[in-house]
Amino acid sequence: MIFNQVKQISETHLLPTITELYGLNGYEIKPIDGHEGGRNLVYVCEKERAIPKIVRISFLDDRSRSDFLAETEYIRYLHQHGGSVSNVVNSCNDNLLEEVTHDNQTYFVCVFEKAKGKQLAENGYQYREGVPISEYYYNCGKTLGKLHQLSKEYAPDHKRSSFFDKFNARYIEKLIPEKLSTLKKRLYKLIEELDCLSKNNETYGMIHFDFSDGNYNIDFDTGQITVYDFDNSCFGWYLYDLANLWTHGVGWVAHEPNTDKRKAFMDDYFNAIIEGYRSETDISDTTLKQLPLLIQAVLMENIVDEFEVAEINGEEVEYDDEELLYLIKCLEDNIPYKGFFSEIYLCESPFEYEEQDI
Repeated sequence: MIFNQVKQISETHLLPTITELYGLNGYEIKPIDGHEGGRNLVYVCEKERAIPKIVRISFLDDRSRSDFLAETEYIRYLHQHGGSVSNVVNSCNDNLLEEVTHDNQTYFVCVFEKAKGKQLAENGYQYREGVPISEYYYNCGKTLGKLHQLSKEYAPDHKRSSFFDKFNARYIEKLIPEKLSTLKKRLYKLIEELDCLSKNNETYGMIHFDFSDGNYNIDFDTGQITVYDFDNSCFGWYLYDLANLWTHGVGWVAHEPNTDKRKAFMDDYFNAIIEGYRSETDISDTTLKQLPLLIQAVLMENIVDEFEVAEINGEEVEYDDEELLYLIKCLEDNIPYKGFFSEIYLCESPFEYEEQDI
């Protein structure tokens, strides 16, 4: 089933049942814009003098009941132990997860408390008035560090998948077309390099896997960050979440023409993140030296996601997509740091690459 089909079924059949399951009578329920190829339908539920809630309806068959339970149990654990996350809401049946069936199709439903504040983008990428932006970078690291420290102590009842369950040679061979044979060979090599990294308790555990400003709200009165959307959470390297933060930081200085200034900014940005991170948990300098490799892993995930979304929609990947071509070029030629300090990068057209006959 595709996104728009499920949206219609949801409004006519699923939401009335969900309203009863979670006691949402009297709430105004409005859809949050998603994208075609998305894995979930999401709604915001608001009622006077009540905590706003988020309803998530998952409709693809790529995850099992156990996967969803593992996600929701992890979120509940983080919340109960002081992690700044949007808590899971129990249903009237006292369940973290509910299943709703319509026309022989099962939909998995989770409800969460809506995070206080709003996304940075919704605030025009303006931080708190009169407060240096470095506080925001520090708080990003501190919030993430707390989650990772809790993960180091986490013993799950239901276990989420691990990084290599998805990122392996068999899956890459199946997903990526043969016309991108150079990319595939580089991805095989990257996976081998990642497999050599340490996976001990201090370096590897449950991670968010999409930690970025699109997946947390900021309380602009206090600077508090509240994290949500653990839909992709899995067992992986803690450094992966930090690498993802690094790749999102480039937006702050993407149009700076001077490479040295871009480097200086990214050093200051990431140092502030690590300072906040280390206020909650340890990370060794030796581990941080693996950052370039984990940034390449983030680019691999970005590329894989493009092909997965196309597959969900029954479409072909658009090979004239200059942003996708840029990521492919960075991996094929093993260009570090998302090409941000290399000749491939042009501040006039950030992270775009034009190539013919792919």
